[in-house]
Amino acid sequence: MMVRMSHTRTVQETKGWDVFRDPPIKEESGSMANQRCLEITVKILKVVAYLVTFVIVLASGVISKGTLLFMTSQLRTDRVIEYCNKELGRDKQFVVRLPTAERVAWMWCIFFAFCVPQLGALFRSTRMCYFKSSKKPPFSHFLIVFLAETGHTIGMALLMYAVLPDIDVVKGAMLTNCLCFIPGVLGLLSRNNKESQRFLKVIMDLIAISAQATGFIVWPIIERRADLWIIPIAILLVSLGWWENYISKHSPLPFIKKLGKIKDNFDQTRYFTYMFISTWKILCFFLTMIFIVLAREGELGFFFTEFSDAFGAHPITILEIKPVLGGTSLPDISEIIPTGDDIVVPSSDITPTYVLLINIGASYFAYIFGKFACKIMIQGFSYAFPVNLTIPVAISLLIAACGLRNGDPCFFHDTIPGYLFFDSPPSVFLNDFISHQHAWIWLLWLLSQTWITIHIWTPKCERLARTEKLQVTPMYEGLLIDQSLGMNRRRDDEADVKPEDLDEIQKEKADEYYETISNHTDGSSPKTVKNSDHITRIYACATMWHENKEEMIEFLKSILRMDEDQSARRVAQKYLRVVDPDYYEFETQIFFDDAFEISDLNDDDTQVNRFVKLLVSTIDEAASDVHQTHIRIRPPKKIPTPYGGRLIWTLPGKTKMIAHLKDKMKIRHRKRWSQVMYMYYLLGHRLMELPISIDRKATIAENTYLLTLDGDIDFQPSAVLLLIDLMKKNKNLGAACGRIHPVGSGPMVWYQLFEYAIGHWLQKATEHVIGCVLCSPGGKALMDDNVMKKYTIHSAEARHYVQYDQGEDRWLCTLLLQRGYRVEYSAASDAYTHAPEGFNEFFNQRRRWVPSTIANIMDLLMDSKRTIEINDNISMPYIGYQILLMGGTILGPGTIFLMLVGAFVAAFQIDNWTSFYYNIYPIFLFMLVCFTCKSNIQLLAAQILSTGYALIMMAVIVGTALQLREDGIGSPSAIFLIAMTGSFFIAACLHPQEFWCIVPGIIYLLSIPSMYLLLILYSIINLNNVSWGTREVAVKKTKKELAEERKAAEMAKKQAKQKSLLGFLQSGGTNDDDEGSIEISLAGLFRCMLCTHQKAGDEKAQLMHIADSLDRLSKRLDHIEKVIDPAGHHSRKRSMSASSRQGGDTHLKPVNEEEEAQESADDSESETASSMPRNKRDDLVNPYWIEDADVGKGEVEFLSSNELQFWKDLLDKYLFPIDENKEEKARIAADLKELRDQSVFAFFMMNALFVLIVFLLTLKKDNLHIKWPFGVRTNITYDQSTQEDRIAKDLIELRNKSVFAFFMFNALFVLIVFLLQLNKDQIHVKWPLGVRTNITYNQETSEVFVTKEYLQLEPIGLVFVFFFALILVIQFVAMLFHRFGTIAHILASTELNWSCTKKKEELSPNALLDKQAVEIVKQLQKLQGIDGDYDNDSGSGPDRVGRRKTIHNLEKAAQKKRQIGTLDVAFKKRFAKLNANPEGGTPLLSRRMTMRRATMKALEVRVNSVMAERRKSHMQTLGAKNEFGNNNVVQRNHRNSVASSIPAKEVFENGHVNKAFEEDPYGSRNSLQMHPRNNVTWKGTNSRM
Repeated sequence: MMVRMSHTRTVQETKGWDVFRDPPIKEESGSMANQRCLEITVKILKVVAYLVTFVIVLASGVISKGTLLFMTSQLRTDRVIEYCNKELGRDKQFVVRLPTAERVAWMWCIFFAFCVPQLGALFRSTRMCYFKSSKKPPFSHFLIVFLAETGHTIGMALLMYAVLPDIDVVKGAMLTNCLCFIPGVLGLLSRNNKESQRFLKVIMDLIAISAQATGFIVWPIIERRADLWIIPIAILLVSLGWWENYISKHSPLPFIKKLGKIKDNFDQTRYFTYMFISTWKILCFFLTMIFIVLAREGELGFFFTEFSDAFGAHPITILEIKPVLGGTSLPDISEIIPTGDDIVVPSSDITPTYVLLINIGASYFAYIFGKFACKIMIQGFSYAFPVNLTIPVAISLLIAACGLRNGDPCFFHDTIPGYLFFDSPPSVFLNDFISHQHAWIWLLWLLSQTWITIHIWTPKCERLARTEKLQVTPMYEGLLIDQSLGMNRRRDDEADVKPEDLDEIQKEKADEYYETISNHTDGSSPKTVKNSDHITRIYACATMWHENKEEMIEFLKSILRMDEDQSARRVAQKYLRVVDPDYYEFETQIFFDDAFEISDLNDDDTQVNRFVKLLVSTIDEAASDVHQTHIRIRPPKKIPTPYGGRLIWTLPGKTKMIAHLKDKMKIRHRKRWSQVMYMYYLLGHRLMELPISIDRKATIAENTYLLTLDGDIDFQPSAVLLLIDLMKKNKNLGAACGRIHPVGSGPMVWYQLFEYAIGHWLQKATEHVIGCVLCSPGGKALMDDNVMKKYTIHSAEARHYVQYDQGEDRWLCTLLLQRGYRVEYSAASDAYTHAPEGFNEFFNQRRRWVPSTIANIMDLLMDSKRTIEINDNISMPYIGYQILLMGGTILGPGTIFLMLVGAFVAAFQIDNWTSFYYNIYPIFLFMLVCFTCKSNIQLLAAQILSTGYALIMMAVIVGTALQLREDGIGSPSAIFLIAMTGSFFIAACLHPQEFWCIVPGIIYLLSIPSMYLLLILYSIINLNNVSWGTREVAVKKTKKELAEERKAAEMAKKQAKQKSLLGFLQSGGTNDDDEGSIEISLAGLFRCMLCTHQKAGDEKAQLMHIADSLDRLSKRLDHIEKVIDPAGHHSRKRSMSASSRQGGDTHLKPVNEEEEAQESADDSESETASSMPRNKRDDLVNPYWIEDADVGKGEVEFLSSNELQFWKDLLDKYLFPIDENKEEKARIAADLKELRDQSVFAFFMMNALFVLIVFLLTLKKDNLHIKWPFGVRTNITYDQSTQEDRIAKDLIELRNKSVFAFFMFNALFVLIVFLLQLNKDQIHVKWPLGVRTNITYNQETSEVFVTKEYLQLEPIGLVFVFFFALILVIQFVAMLFHRFGTIAHILASTELNWSCTKKKEELSPNALLDKQAVEIVKQLQKLQGIDGDYDNDSGSGPDRVGRRKTIHNLEKAAQKKRQIGTLDVAFKKRFAKLNANPEGGTPLLSRRMTMRRATMKALEVRVNSVMAERRKSHMQTLGAKNEFGNNNVVQRNHRNSVASSIPAKEVFENGHVNKAFEEDPYGSRNSLQMHPRNNVTWKGTNSRM
């Protein structure tokens, strides 16, 4: 029987008197908190990043270019430079000619400057090949790269050693703008016919190539020197190095196209190739350099023999010459007339090294900050602009410097050694630079280079893109840094989705593309990867159980915000033709554990529980909060499934929210199995079973992300996009998590505020920087066959229950790490979760977390060797760091115990042993309580001890402060305390948004003994307790179970009464079933029976027997009635509700006997409903829960046969429910108890052995040796019980072993340190800081004694300083690095709308529309104020309350209106009222955004063009069924077709029937207006006119 609920109202009915409203209040908490201050701060920071990066890139490029030309200026053999006469005689003139040793030093400096980037490339390539993955290239591919890089290297050597030394620095700087010839030619040859404005681009290419070609001949012709004709060869070879970036496989030329296809394979083999190429380039440059030196100098020996002298002190000979009259320039070397007075000065041997280091550093800084600019999306201003400005600024500074030096040889005397300077051009050239023809030729070279590198101005890469996606080669060319930055930056010519692809995408997916994430199939081209496959798909997968209303509302509001954001991006693309790089498809999947309970009417039926009903009833409230107006979401569709059921909502933004209701009698419950469920469903069934090619599946999978959520999470869409940025950046990223903020009130939440803050600021940031995050509670779980298969393992051993089921998120991350994936942490992505507010709930939560954390980390450490080999991000230092943290966790109780012992001694002035006893007794007492008492008693003891320890900690803090005052600021304790608090404070300052999280730090300090001592002990000793611990509610029981419980309770009460003395006296030792022939009693105090005998029978039992007989008779009558008249029988159920609606008079009247009889009949009906004969039900057709009115009156649908079979197979193989019988529970309990006992035993034994060893050592009995008892005694027994009993015993055994090892480690640690503390007078370290000086005066001898007392670093202090300080330093440094990465991520996601980037007035209307399209749509699609009441409660001034127009608003509310339920309908309705008239328009848009009239006009034109296209295409489809009379055409009736069934009023929706009662607001806006003739009514598809 199919049940169909169709009682949905299309018009919301409002009574005339019921018009008062309570509009939802916009909350300012959680993710909705006001972030205005932070947004302004981030924008200011981005402006600073713009300016600072621009300055650093420009300055670094200029310095790098200047130092290069400075080095090449010293290489010419016959160069003579005027020397400063300041110290040698102002009336004399001196010149200097550099010795060979000095020139050798600069030759080697150029070689070293070339080698450094190549060594960096070698290191990076080797690291990537050995620690990550790289393929071996084919020999032909390797040969192509080898030849190109060899030519480039030879050209570099020729340029450095043969060209630049022979021309002055200004000409040399100009010449570096001519190194783009081959890239320009290849770029021209790679242009294809599909490019826009191809003809204009080809003309510009030809002009640029011609300008570059002039660089071959200009200087040789002008200088008239034959040796300069090597310039064309050098330029051609150098430009060959950037060939790869300008090759395209779309070229019309076959040769270029083939090279382009070869180039596409280089990305996979690049690192393997450059591991050899970088070494060869160094060797090739060295050989070319030697060859050039040999050719120019005629010999080679001096190049090596002078090396030591070159970088050491060597003499510089200064020649005095006769003063030159007339002019400031020196004559030729042949015309110099020496006077014979030579002066020898020592060289500055450190200058070449300094210049080399400055050049290397400047090039590196330009590269690093340039890459940073590309990552945070400020490439245009802070990368492209300074790269193109480098040569003009360098030339300007060189001209200025050379002019000053020519005018005054002593101008740079105090900065640069007098014998070194740039090879200055003639003074005539400097004076006439602007008017000289050389300047204009160079300007052509600069402009041509700018055109060839035009791609760096318009990047299309994603935020925080990887280096491999930004740069072609692994490193940069340090000697030509600006050319390297320009031509090595990848040309991102193609975006993932181009504007012209929008129509294709819409055609492929029709409306399904916008409705939901659907199965995309296309049989026409099965092997072609479609553009639509690259679209980001986000599945929000939430697991819910017993969340309360507040938690559900926060979660639903987050989903509805995502729905609103996705709708705005979809509408902007669909109607405004704007390509949004952050566009995504979104779908919500909720997996509801234990969603069913026994029906209230019949024990054989199941209904959804109150939590599912709460979800259904809460969604309207959440939607009203998000959209700030009262709206109703349509009732969900209901689908019966093999695992229970499914509810499907269509949210206002048209995304789907699907709730999978799990019946624990049909499928395994708990969170891990829900995760298995959605991984196999979404990635296995919905993706892998698509009938498409493997390439398309791989592309879709690469762009599919699972956003794993808990049922109480609160987040913003921007936080999700930040996580997606990380995923797109690194394909090896398996999961990413954001910053989790606890929400709630009370001291426990305050404690967690600080704990979460420190955990994220320091620990997660450290794991992210030096390795991988070990636990990712949210983010993306990716599809890996090994991970998904292993995650389905059933817990069969004791440790499985601890590791697998208690911390499933951590175990999933452990599996990902062991498979080689990376797990990251994004501090910029904020989420808010409800934290435990009570002490017991908090302890139970951590009781579940602590053992699972230890178990998973130990699993990772035990498998560390294999993990290091597989995972590129896991290294031995990271494993060492985790070992350090694990040691701190295990020895944490012992450390806190020692701290308390020392604190008692310092605060209360008692001895060590007394302090030891005071602290050990409460701990032993608490352990005894944990072993022997129930959980509630344990938690009560923990609360009492925690309160006492908090008071003691306050006294300890005061005592420590007094002790620090006495010892001084240089004491170890003071230094450690200052370092710890300082690091926390700095971390808080670096997280300004979370700064106030540091305030609850005082609660954290007071809770240290409770959380690090009592909580750890509670968790370890209760290791055998594998219950969830939080959000647990009582299970609803059947009537049979309730009757059995009542019967058992009555029997127990009766037995207890009989056992009591009063009961014995009352009964006289007889049973209640006895009676006597003669009975005597006194006021019920006692009863005396004579001649007792058994009662004849119990009257109550007889009455119950009669009632059962009547019930059976009633069932038979109902069955007969149903067979004879099923309709009348079915309608009886509603008789009571129907009669209650008939009368409207509520005044008191005499009771009508007929009505009373009817009511009694209804009562009997309801009472016996559970015993009525049941309709024959099929759980996949008509389950009982579908008829529940609390689930809504939505439509009923059914699964496809394919999906139905998938679920059945999945249930049979992995998710069949595990039978939990009493024997299994007993087995698990016994197993866990045994594990716990053995752990405690091991813990105690290790402490005892340690005490014995240390005691013997203190007696100095060195000859006594004790063999360490490795291992734990193993008892082998034969167990005849079932497998379930074995698992229970294994769990207890695991618990016992863990507690034993835990106790022994801590006891050994405590005893060692404590005994060392007792001997602190002999064992201590003198602290060099904070020396205390004691001055005493002896009156008898009149002597003054001055003694110095060193503070002692005692053993306990040593443990704290060297253990915790080391962890603190590691975490603090890693936090600084992670903060930089987070700031970069935030800056990359920040858009500046200020005038600092580009004024809105300077943007064209279409450009401004593209920039603000999503924000415009968000404002236009708001459901709030859709009926025109924008100034609902607004207004300011003294009478703003009186201005609210209450009566007008109430009258509007009283009017019946269509309910607009989807956001795109609101967008179209509001847009219909929007025009370019400044007086018109919607107040909502004008209030929130300022738009010029031209922009409004552009918006109107763009949407109208889209509308015209849609109407035109659908009018062609409508064909003969034209129900409009246009141009007096006679209307004809034709047979209906599928195409003709699309009403014209829904043309806007591409033929899709809008579920939101959508009007057509565009009838009056289009030039083609159509009106129905003769009042023709719209009819269904199957009707005929």
